[in-house]
Amino acid sequence: MAASRLYIAVAPGDGIGPEIMDAAMTLFKAAHVDDHADFIPAQMGKEVFDTGNTRGVTDEAVRTIEDCGVLFKGPMETPKGGGGKSINVTLRKLFSTYANFRVFKTLPGVQTVYSKAGIRLDFSIVRENIEDTYGGVEHRLTSDMVQCKRLISAPGSDQVHRFALQTARTLGVSKVHCGHKANIMKMSDGLFLDRFKAAAKDFPEIETGDVIVDALCMNLVVKPQQYKMIVLPNLQGDIVSDLAAGLVGGLGFAPSANIGRHISIFEAVHGTAPDIAGKGIANPTSLILSGIMMLRHVGLVRHAAIIENALLAALETGLHTGDFGDPSLPGYTKEPASTKDFVAGIIAKLGESPKTVPAAPVPEQDAPAFTHAPRPASQQMIRTFTNIVSHVVGCDIYLDTPLSPPAVADEMQRVAQDTPFRLTLISNRGTQVWPSGSVYTECVDYYRVRFELREGVSPGQIGQSRAVTLLDKIAEKFTVCSYELLRVFDGVKGYSMAQGQ
Repeated sequence: MAASRLYIAVAPGDGIGPEIMDAAMTLFKAAHVDDHADFIPAQMGKEVFDTGNTRGVTDEAVRTIEDCGVLFKGPMETPKGGGGKSINVTLRKLFSTYANFRVFKTLPGVQTVYSKAGIRLDFSIVRENIEDTYGGVEHRLTSDMVQCKRLISAPGSDQVHRFALQTARTLGVSKVHCGHKANIMKMSDGLFLDRFKAAAKDFPEIETGDVIVDALCMNLVVKPQQYKMIVLPNLQGDIVSDLAAGLVGGLGFAPSANIGRHISIFEAVHGTAPDIAGKGIANPTSLILSGIMMLRHVGLVRHAAIIENALLAALETGLHTGDFGDPSLPGYTKEPASTKDFVAGIIAKLGESPKTVPAAPVPEQDAPAFTHAPRPASQQMIRTFTNIVSHVVGCDIYLDTPLSPPAVADEMQRVAQDTPFRLTLISNRGTQVWPSGSVYTECVDYYRVRFELREGVSPGQIGQSRAVTLLDKIAEKFTVCSYELLRVFDGVKGYSMAQGQ
């Protein structure tokens, strides 16, 4: 592939995807984006799932995306049943696009509670994109209990925080908040928050703050203009991003970028809307806005600004599809525009600037400035903490049993005799039920039994093998669902307490 041109992988998507992708491509062609970029088809989505491919993307498409370094995609359908996972999540994780960047702006012609009140919104959310519960690591542990593992790493947190703060610096954003639930998930969200504070030290010109995610949701509804940029863990970021989209008119007006070191994905995050597919009435605004983000990412900043200004100028005239519209605008008609007419209206405004909202600056640069990093030889290990001294201090063993807490305690104490460990805790659904607790605590058939070093046995005297031996003894009498080693790291406990402990 010639270095003088850009190559962008394209997947139209399912449902209304092909229609809105065609609309975006028609607009890009009119703005002469194809003077600098070739768009390469990448096969994925429903048609691939229907062949029995549970990944939802062909090997050829994966290689095309890897060769291009950029993917532009429409909405994709997630199969219901059958084992196939969300292709959106699969692609983000497969290509390590660790940061999801979404911008929420008040657009002319899009009526909301805030626009009617004269409140203009302009903020962004950066969401960690790979870890958390989106690892999809789930197990049925007992007849009545299912587990989902929540995974938060220091390197993953570092990546997304540095992206957020660097983006804030580039855009001139003066304050960045970290959203979290560290008051409850003290270790996982606590790590995420700690790494935010560590990263912020390298950006002294940016004011930082943190906010508990439930309070954040309330604040966004009551006074959203107080925020400029918010960075969140994956699941919380997913929920808050959709809430934020609702503040500016819905997912049809919320662009999305998934940024990685080697590959980035730009997509519409709304659904496939199969009920209107093929009718030519879909709203392509979200995909167009995502495409504008993509053009800036690859260095076509002049093209991006011209297209953005044309979109804003067209919306000012009252141009709208059936899912939105502001009757107060001079050119508004009750009859909404078709998808093709909507794009034609934007094309007619190319070269113009909006009058009621700030225009995007149009720079002189019109050549691509995108360098696709060389293909790595293998998966890369990312690290934050090194030279940490850790010692085994016990283990948590999870049991499938209908016994009462006192009965479980009797059995566990008997098994632990003549071992370096003593039973210190039994919990059920995270709440302590032994050695103390309440008779009103209802239990299910899934217990955590915790063993810690006996008095006189110091950390470092034993290794993991003694804990595995204890596990083996317990497994002779009980069904062991899972096992977690308890360790201290530089003398700090690497495990949490139970509720009520």
